[in-house]
Amino acid sequence: MKKESANIGLFNDCFPPVMDGVSVCVQNYAYWMQKKVGGVKVVTPNVPGADYSQYEYKVDDYMSVPVPFRKPYVTGIAQLDPSFLADVMKTRFKIIHAHCPFGAGFAAHRVSQFQNIPFVATFHSKYRDDFSRVVKSKAIVDTIIKEIIAFYSKADEVWVPQESVREVIREYGFKGNVEVVDNGCDLVRDYPEKYFVDARRKLDIAPEEFVMLFVGQHIWEKNVRLIIDALAEIQTVPFRMYFIGNGYAASEMRHLVSEKGLDGKVTFAGSINSREDLANYYAASDLFLFPSLYDNAPLVVREAAALHTPAVMVDGATASTIIDDGNNGFLVENDIDSFSQKLKELIADPVRVRRAGVQASQTIVRSWEDVVDEVIDRYNALIRRKCEIHRI
Repeated sequence: MKKESANIGLFNDCFPPVMDGVSVCVQNYAYWMQKKVGGVKVVTPNVPGADYSQYEYKVDDYMSVPVPFRKPYVTGIAQLDPSFLADVMKTRFKIIHAHCPFGAGFAAHRVSQFQNIPFVATFHSKYRDDFSRVVKSKAIVDTIIKEIIAFYSKADEVWVPQESVREVIREYGFKGNVEVVDNGCDLVRDYPEKYFVDARRKLDIAPEEFVMLFVGQHIWEKNVRLIIDALAEIQTVPFRMYFIGNGYAASEMRHLVSEKGLDGKVTFAGSINSREDLANYYAASDLFLFPSLYDNAPLVVREAAALHTPAVMVDGATASTIIDDGNNGFLVENDIDSFSQKLKELIADPVRVRRAGVQASQTIVRSWEDVVDEVIDRYNALIRRKCEIHRI
């Protein structure tokens, strides 16, 4: 018997080729749902030059404008694109899932209301931090946060990607029920030892060299200054450091590295969109440095762990609650002395680092396929509660 089309709508303000944790999440939701139940449609603002025909699922894009101060992000108002609205409204969805509380999220809620179907919204980011950087009035930021929480209050279910993120959305004022649904990783597999050796060879890294890595937006909110300052304190120790990504602070970070005399040890690799190329950097690295206080549940920490690379994170940060200090990663205080001292200890004890990397791969990594199986079960349970239509 032919399987009925699922008609799942995934709405988000960013999607590849714009790469961040949320766009990778939506991409993997779409890929695995299409394989398992079919009928997936992604709704997102258009990125000029993007080729959406490459996907097995449908991508509906609407007109967009650049987000000020946040290149390459775009946003848009779906209601101002009549052809898009006509197309998306004629799709008979069974469930809608918004991954942001802005333009695409508003469109998601509108479609769910119009079709009287379940509406799920995931709270991914620390939005207060985002707006506080560009809006200097606390009163205005407070008003924006109230509007964001009002958006989540309209959802039938609100999800967060990590237990500790409950505290963030509660701090913002959300009083409803919150469900934890993990993020996954698309790099989960059994890697032979040869894979790690080859990764180092491809990047021209000697077997005995100690390599550290940061992957993410090059923005000060990620606490990248702490990484550079700590590295400057251990210049006499042999190491190599790679920064992968881009952002508004990239040029200032390069200048700071030069100012600290680290040019010979630090490499800025820019944005890397190829998952295979990125996996090589994870596999070739010994430590993943991620002292961010800004992130909720960063995918990059799990991606690094999948390639046996443990993270160094700040104790007490929302994102760091998955780390069992000394077992599957390492925790430091949010200061230069603590960070640099920990790096010295770990560089001197590579066996301890490798052991933590293996533990990280076994304890904090879950495949996207496994996550999507859970998501589909949750969708079906919500559909049964809310309406009489067939499950997906």
